[in-house]
Amino acid sequence: MKNSILILILFNLQFSFAQETTKISGFISGEGRKIQAANVHLLGTNQKTISDSLGYYSFENIEMENGRIQVTSTGFKPVTQRFSIIKGQNLNLDFDLEDNDNQLNEVVVSGTLKAVKRLESAVPVEVYSPTFFKKNPTASIYDALQNINGVRPQLNCGVCNTGDIHINGLEGPYTLVLIDGMPIVSSLSTVYGLSGIPNSLVERIEIVKGPASSLYGSEAVGGLINIITKNPTNAPVFSADYFTTSYFESNLDLGMKFNVGKKATSLLGVNYFNYDQVIDKDKDNFTDVTLSERISVFNKWNFQRNNNRLFTIAARGMYEDRWGGDVRWEKKYRGGDEIYGESIYTKRGELIGSYQLPFEEKLMLSFSGNVHYQDSRYGTTSYIANQKIGFLQLTWDKKSGRNDLLAGIANRYTYYDDNTPATEEAESTWLPGIFVQDEITFSPKSQVLLGARYDYNSIHGSIFTPRLAYRFKANENTIFRLNAGTGFRVVNLFTEDHAALTGSRDVVIQNDLKPEKSVNVNLNYIQKINFENGTFMGIETTAFYTRFSNKIISDYETDPNKIIYDNIDGYAISQGISTNVDLNFTNGLKFILGATVLDNKNVQDKISERPFLTERFTGTWSVSYKIQPWNLLLDYTGNVYSPMKLPLLNEYDPRNPNSPWYSIQNIQFTYTGWKDFEVYGGVKNLLNFTPKQNNPFLISRTNDPFDKNVQYDSAGKVMVTPDNPYGLTFDTTYVYGQNQTIRGFIGLRYNLR
Repeated sequence: MKNSILILILFNLQFSFAQETTKISGFISGEGRKIQAANVHLLGTNQKTISDSLGYYSFENIEMENGRIQVTSTGFKPVTQRFSIIKGQNLNLDFDLEDNDNQLNEVVVSGTLKAVKRLESAVPVEVYSPTFFKKNPTASIYDALQNINGVRPQLNCGVCNTGDIHINGLEGPYTLVLIDGMPIVSSLSTVYGLSGIPNSLVERIEIVKGPASSLYGSEAVGGLINIITKNPTNAPVFSADYFTTSYFESNLDLGMKFNVGKKATSLLGVNYFNYDQVIDKDKDNFTDVTLSERISVFNKWNFQRNNNRLFTIAARGMYEDRWGGDVRWEKKYRGGDEIYGESIYTKRGELIGSYQLPFEEKLMLSFSGNVHYQDSRYGTTSYIANQKIGFLQLTWDKKSGRNDLLAGIANRYTYYDDNTPATEEAESTWLPGIFVQDEITFSPKSQVLLGARYDYNSIHGSIFTPRLAYRFKANENTIFRLNAGTGFRVVNLFTEDHAALTGSRDVVIQNDLKPEKSVNVNLNYIQKINFENGTFMGIETTAFYTRFSNKIISDYETDPNKIIYDNIDGYAISQGISTNVDLNFTNGLKFILGATVLDNKNVQDKISERPFLTERFTGTWSVSYKIQPWNLLLDYTGNVYSPMKLPLLNEYDPRNPNSPWYSIQNIQFTYTGWKDFEVYGGVKNLLNFTPKQNNPFLISRTNDPFDKNVQYDSAGKVMVTPDNPYGLTFDTTYVYGQNQTIRGFIGLRYNLR
């Protein structure tokens, strides 16, 4: 009997010891980085945990010999894996999650300045990951946005290829561009803020459509684009991405992570782009695409601090030399009247950062600054500009019961000077502001957001912008959101190419210009559908209405020697409906579809006109399929645009007054069978569309770009002559899409994790 009791005690001790020493642990990663706060569940038990900042998880005292572990994380596909363990032995089980393109549960910050799951945000925010942009590789984020529904990169000059970003048909100055939540772009440099950022260093891009001035102030009138860069801690140790096209465009992205001591991690990114081929396929003796050499260096630092307080700082420098024009042009002709060319030298520096103050309350100090120098020659017209912008913001974040409060103060300083008649002396403006926001949760299904901002412009005075948002969660799969608010944009006449139009004219300000203002209402609906076979469908539809007052318009026709600026004597409307559909099948087939119907118009003196370069319909798509046995991924992307009203010079201009329906389509194949490497290639512009089709020419009078042979009558109007049968002058503004024909591309990616 005593022996039996002794054996029983020893058995229980051995069993208890096995229980205490048997555990499952490992690391969770995805897209080349460790994943923090991933949910890990030991199925069939109540044991759950989350991964730490290094992606590590563990379960202690495992009693079962066989089982399953499920890992879920926002933005990634859930993974379930079986395991078998021997008692008394630990099991190491790592997980590598695959990106989930539907991303309805992605964490976003742009709508409320707080990190919140996208479906739980009262403000609709669209999120796009690097996986989305890999489907059609481009040399800049500016070009990559062409496949986002309701967002269109718009070229504004057929020679220098300057452009901006249209959101829901609104011009570039109405779109605010941010990096890591800090404003870095002004109307002078919209395109430069989206060029030269290494795509490999981008964590995601968030887009808010509609005014966001109550949080972000001036220029967030039509919407905002927030480029979120990678956390250095989670970035790959080394990454490289190089591709070239049959046009001999070459683009290289490099990313490197390194630790400095025990408390600092740095991420260094370099982008280099080169295109030096003089190509003239439309036979007008002018370059089809601007030649360019650009280098950009980006460096971001994260510092570990007590109590996990945030301190991050980043800097970027960019230099670009680009030109377009007569195919015979060389730098020796720069600024002369012998051979026409448009040559732009750009130097740009940016600094952004956030520092959480060492107080018990959550106080965040954020700052950004940029300097922009530009030396341009548009034929004989010079445009030499200098702009400096500084931004400082302090926010206080506090949760109290049902209330989630955010308050802040901000100040923005802008300095601008150029050599044109439009700027007789340098301009310096201050824009201090204060804002407050309260998210009130009435129930798990009902949430309201109230916000307001007050700004004081040193020139225009007081500006007030309120905001209201309401979110109703009918069930886990159905969400409704109503948003209303106002936006404003301070007066700024100056864009990169304004000197090409006004350099030889007198600028006349008809009246004291007032800031442009807008009022916006939109209704958003999200429906998730999970089919029994595992297929997922996400549908998001938004109806929007925006009314603008004080819109600044320019008059070039009253007097050929003047440009007259004044606020619109009326109003402008932007309204429509937009739908995005994500469809993921269990066999690896994925669809991302988008469509936007637009109705934009300017109303003045009871006359309604549609603005130039504004489409009525936009459609985008991305179709992906993974052939698993071959390790081959197929991506088919494209867009389609309805006709747009185009700027003609007079009633005799033979070019079409409207663009045709047109579509840019691309196909790509990616091989992923080699460890850490991806090889990709494909064809861009499959339909070989160019704006020259059905037009006698795009750029008028390329044979006389200095207008030496143009004759004028006594009223200053261009005369019709045998040498000038249509009565035109040299003009580069008739452009609505890319002028590159069908072309192939091939590239290689490498990630060291």
